[in-house]
Amino acid sequence: MPALIAGRAAPEFTLEDMKGGKFSLREALSRGPVLAVFFKISCPVCQFALPYVERMYRAYAGKNVTILGVSQNNESDTAAFLREYKITFPVLLDDTDSYPVSNAYGLTNVPTLFWIEPDGEIGLSSVGWSRKEMEQINSLLAEAGRGTPALIFSPGENVPDFRAG
Repeated sequence: MPALIAGRAAPEFTLEDMKGGKFSLREALSRGPVLAVFFKISCPVCQFALPYVERMYRAYAGKNVTILGVSQNNESDTAAFLREYKITFPVLLDDTDSYPVSNAYGLTNVPTLFWIEPDGEIGLSSVGWSRKEMEQINSLLAEAGRGTPALIFSPGENVPDFRAG
């Protein structure tokens, strides 16, 4: 269970992205809700979950939502992971010496996903893989984008209900 749960204020942060730019949570929230996905490249559950987050990113691109990853690895290892798993959503780099953002969010396991409302409040936090929580996030993304939920699980695809992070 993450230290930060729904109803708590999301800590503000600014991190460098993979392209050398700066990302500010406060600035992103001024445009709409943010889905922040914390991950580590060696985590098997992250390797499983992030392609589903990518499907949501592609479905809701250009809508009033921001989907981003926060890597707990260095830039070169993260870049290799993104290529291998065909991840195109923006990814930020937490400082691998002290993990200031991961620690501010109270991470104990990855992946950990936070749905952050435009007012800065955490609306949902999810640790590990939960199909039900991914479906909730998909619904939140659709609502924020003023559309219908995207199909993120293909018919006949074997998708487990839960995997611990």
